[in-house]
Amino acid sequence: MKYLIAGLGNFGEQYASTRHNIGFMVLDTLAGVSNISFSDKRYGFVSVYRYKARTCLLLKPTTYMNLSGRAVNYWLQKEKVSHENLFVIVDDLALPFGTIRIRAKGGDGGHNGLYSINQVLGRQDYPRLRFGIGGDYNRGAQVNYVLGELSGEEKLILPGRIEKVIESIHSFVTVGIERTMNLYNNK
Repeated sequence: MKYLIAGLGNFGEQYASTRHNIGFMVLDTLAGVSNISFSDKRYGFVSVYRYKARTCLLLKPTTYMNLSGRAVNYWLQKEKVSHENLFVIVDDLALPFGTIRIRAKGGDGGHNGLYSINQVLGRQDYPRLRFGIGGDYNRGAQVNYVLGELSGEEKLILPGRIEKVIESIHSFVTVGIERTMNLYNNK
């Protein structure tokens, strides 16, 4: 079985530790603990991760968040991965920091990365994990908040929550989306 695990974010040092880069942070952590590295390929940084006889292509798109669909679509087609075996990891302003919400399908919820993927793929029925980054910002300051550095408290919470996201990736590729949702939503 082959899977595409897409962690969304923006490439570049200025974005590395911002809330909008949760998807990149998850895949960087997974690569680090698995002793694998990313290669700069077409539309993204890519690595191959193997887990229990499953092959997972890890993708960090270099198209910037708003054009993530290009990268996801390219790698789905190139690697012949079905949309059911796509797992997208994104940040979510509507959820408290560290909250994990997994869905088998759905709309973009105002997230530009998911909007791009939905538009390019022409569908919304692919699994995704939303990682809550909270919404503690003043009116009109959403962009600064999303592209802002994590707070000290968030930095303390983050490693344990990323560990849960990695566990959910393992669950997704071994037992499927339905069981994974039951195991990891609201935990």
